[in-house]
Amino acid sequence: MSEAIKPASPPLRLWLLGQFRLEIGAEPVELCRNAQRLLAFVGLRGRVSRTVLAGILWPEVTEEHARGSLRTTLWKLPRGDRPLIQCCGDWLVAAETMQVDVHTFTETALGVVQGHGSPLPGHLPLGLLGGEDLLPGWDEDWVLLERERLRQLRLHALDTLAETLVRQGRPALALEAAWASVRTEPLRESGHRVLVAVHLAEGNLSEAVHHYQAFRQLLNEELGVEPSPQFTRMLPVHRQGRALRDRP
Repeated sequence: MSEAIKPASPPLRLWLLGQFRLEIGAEPVELCRNAQRLLAFVGLRGRVSRTVLAGILWPEVTEEHARGSLRTTLWKLPRGDRPLIQCCGDWLVAAETMQVDVHTFTETALGVVQGHGSPLPGHLPLGLLGGEDLLPGWDEDWVLLERERLRQLRLHALDTLAETLVRQGRPALALEAAWASVRTEPLRESGHRVLVAVHLAEGNLSEAVHHYQAFRQLLNEELGVEPSPQFTRMLPVHRQGRALRDRP
């Protein structure tokens, strides 16, 4: 007699970009704030010791009190066929089947950066263009550090993506990626350099000079500095004063 086939367990999905959201199957699951913090941290790290986790989530109390709060919060997590977090001695491990959007985003961004110059698909990675922050409104130190790491990774991926698209002769998509970088950090020069490179690749000297001058003015007003010589040398007219005068 053959064994009965067990029904597939519902998928676990954890969203941390834009907002905290947990779904088991297609159903959203409501969690208290401490449970959200616990699941978010373990979901990001994948594996963490109880002592470290208790100290990070409850830094203002004694170690004994923090570990007690950790035990209480673990008990409040949903219980089903598959636990969201598995206890392995002093270690807490996120369920292997739990899909975390941060990990998907990281894989996409690193794939773009590491595959610098390789052929790209016909569409832009939407995860890079979205620009949603990690857990907006959460101001704990571990969130702030991870949020900045992801922001920097996204910016580097967008710059690399735009540069690759320019070389592949796909200026419209390159502009989309470059503008996403500029919108995220308007004072970051590398995104503006890619925008100018796209205009130059299309032969649009007027637009290239106009964008350079707009960025130069913004940089002067906000930081009191000039664009880098690397940026200036991109224009056919190297001297900044003549670049504006020679503009058609």
